[in-house]
Amino acid sequence: MTSLALGFLLIGLLVLLVILGMQIAYALFGVGFLGIWLIRDSLDLSLRMLELTAYSGISDYLFATIPLFVLMGLLVSVSNVGRDTFEVAEALLRRVLCGLGVATVAANTIFAAVTGVSIASAAVFTRIAVPEMERHGYRASFASGTVAGSSVLGMLIPPSLLLIIYGVLAEVSIGGMFIAGIIPGLLLAGGFVVMLMALTLIAPGFVFTDPQAARARRLEGGTDMGAREMAAKLLPIVLLVILVLGGLYSGFFTPTEAGGVGAFGALMLALARRSLDRRKLWQVMKQTGVISVSILLLLVAASYYSRMLSIAGLPNAIADLVTDSGFGPIGFILFYAGIVLLMGMILDSTSILLIMVPIAAPIASGMGIDLSHFGIITVIAVEIGLLTPPFGISVFTVHNTLNDPNTSVEAIFLATLPFIAVMLGVLLLVTWVPSIATAFL
Repeated sequence: MTSLALGFLLIGLLVLLVILGMQIAYALFGVGFLGIWLIRDSLDLSLRMLELTAYSGISDYLFATIPLFVLMGLLVSVSNVGRDTFEVAEALLRRVLCGLGVATVAANTIFAAVTGVSIASAAVFTRIAVPEMERHGYRASFASGTVAGSSVLGMLIPPSLLLIIYGVLAEVSIGGMFIAGIIPGLLLAGGFVVMLMALTLIAPGFVFTDPQAARARRLEGGTDMGAREMAAKLLPIVLLVILVLGGLYSGFFTPTEAGGVGAFGALMLALARRSLDRRKLWQVMKQTGVISVSILLLLVAASYYSRMLSIAGLPNAIADLVTDSGFGPIGFILFYAGIVLLMGMILDSTSILLIMVPIAAPIASGMGIDLSHFGIITVIAVEIGLLTPPFGISVFTVHNTLNDPNTSVEAIFLATLPFIAVMLGVLLLVTWVPSIATAFL
């Protein structure tokens, strides 16, 4: 058997192991170790390669970005910033069509700029937005679907853990990936807003339990929130966003320094709001360690797996097959995005990145595709998997957090379909117009 054929079999084995429930890190290590051993017929080489990968995989100063941004996101989550952001958005947008749905999208957009994790957004806004939307006559399934659908903004609007992981795997600038995510992220948020308004006009029964009563309630409005109160609620998060992203995009901070400054700013915010006692601080530090170590272990495993693929000659072989098949850059991107969408139905976001990016990024680079543009396409396609059954981790997060027996997970999946349609539209638009992602690079 040729090394190329063995490489394809090992990829199939990796996907099978993950589907069967093996943790992705162990599957990557196991398949990488077995592949190098079989291809080079050397157990010693496989062991030495593992040793080198374990050291070089996370020795770069850049990897400190991960725990720092994770810490910042967790500190912000315990500071009730999400609730304040939603209350301001609700006050400003309550007279708009589907006002609370639009407010949820707006609050998620702002919250995403300091958390970078979709699951955190889904959990936070399930507790905040869903009860409020139900109280104003929205269907529980629609409210839950809106939270799940808009939570995906957390992985596209910078800073984002998926963008960081992609940048490491594809060996491109993490700061560049953050910049590339700005316009597509805002475009996606704008698409969600337009879709919610259109849906309210076209199918109000899908949105409200009683459309007429909801319309009357919207026109009546509610208690006004003064400008001073709005400013007091929004100022902390706005300052934190300006501090982190402003310093990063101006070149004043490196991504790692931006993470450190952001974590310190989030700590000061939590202390100022008196939302961080000794027990919560311990929980935040413990969660930061668990999440960060998990991600760093995954990156080491992915690096080892990538070296096995290179030894097997798989990226070059697939690139030759793509070239010979007549696929142009657009054709390759669409084919690749289709595979990622299918994988999103059975695997989580990080697993898809770790499996696909080491194979696809060298091919995309060889075809002249900008890797920052390719990364945004990858993240959008991967994020659609957060909403598609049977995996749909954002949907299950909302369902479990809500814990309402009257709202089935199937109903929430149905309510996320319009969000999936918008994401597919943005994915196609970004594919055909690369400047949407590369305009500021």
